[in-house]
Amino acid sequence: MATLRTSVGIWAFGPNATRFMPGGYHPEAARETMEERSHRAAEGLRGLVDGFEYHYPTEITEETAPRIRRVLGEMDIYCLALGTFANPRYALGGFTHPDPRRRAEVVKIAKAGVDLAARLGARFIIWPGGEGYNYTFQTDYRAAWEWLVDGIAEVTDHASRRGVTVFLEHKNSEPAMRILMRDLGMTLYVIHKVAERGVDTRRLLVNMDWQHLIMNGENLGEYAALLAAEGRLGHQHSNSGWGTFDDDNMTGSSYFLQALELAVVLKEAGYGRRGERMGFDLFPYTEDQVQAVRQSVLQWRFIESLASRVDAAALAEARRRKDAVAGSRVVYAALGMDEAALLREMGAAAPSSRTRRAPRPRSRR
Repeated sequence: MATLRTSVGIWAFGPNATRFMPGGYHPEAARETMEERSHRAAEGLRGLVDGFEYHYPTEITEETAPRIRRVLGEMDIYCLALGTFANPRYALGGFTHPDPRRRAEVVKIAKAGVDLAARLGARFIIWPGGEGYNYTFQTDYRAAWEWLVDGIAEVTDHASRRGVTVFLEHKNSEPAMRILMRDLGMTLYVIHKVAERGVDTRRLLVNMDWQHLIMNGENLGEYAALLAAEGRLGHQHSNSGWGTFDDDNMTGSSYFLQALELAVVLKEAGYGRRGERMGFDLFPYTEDQVQAVRQSVLQWRFIESLASRVDAAALAEARRRKDAVAGSRVVYAALGMDEAALLREMGAAAPSSRTRRAPRPRSRR
């Protein structure tokens, strides 16, 4: 696998607020303009990161885009993401707001974001984090789903005409406690329903945010393989966490083997050959922001290099036989484990090439 190009969300360098620290753990960032923040991030990551991602219209606009591009220098703007979830006007949803005028507003904003993405040569992310509900008996589910699909379909149709790729990104909770598009199956369902409306969905792909999948118990490698088979594997948001909340911790800090398996699957799928990148969606609450992103990129590069050391033929044979022991042996060898040396140190015998199976007990009649 060729080394993947990279991008990082500019939100990693903001105040990093939480509900317990509404001013954020980095209050100094609140005094920066977006140009200043972009310059700080770019200067700290030159040679490590190829581009950045911004929310529209909260972090980038038509007015600020030219200035941001100048301070980024040779780095580009790889993605814009719809940021209306951060506007209290759409607290009850954007595409799914009960007021049709506000639904129309969000569609209009999203189309304008697509237009800016087209001018920048960027992609457009729809993460419908505010499209959901917080209580039972709060929402007309059938209507909400119709509005969500209608809105995404209209934006996708506009993006298709402008030659802009759209990435859908699912999550189960936050800011809406129950997000409608909360898992991969629902994401593929949305794509299917958009296609049913006669919209060209060839550019409607999926962005895998690793921690969003981990929160759902969705296996990174399996879901990447499924999306690749369906032609829907569009982007990656690399991060990590404990699996119960959207921690957005440094890449590889937890679920290391899942990340390694994902790297192997991405290699097998040819991810990167069509310009796909490894994006980083990080939220360094208390860490030095630039250093946390740098470390994430370096840890991903290490994981990427380990994937290239895995014996592809031996792994394929282990998978063919569904042999978990053999698969582990192949992977740990790539990690540097010398099984023979360990056995000698332990004074244990090497395993035979064919493990003897215990005889089956005879059935009594």
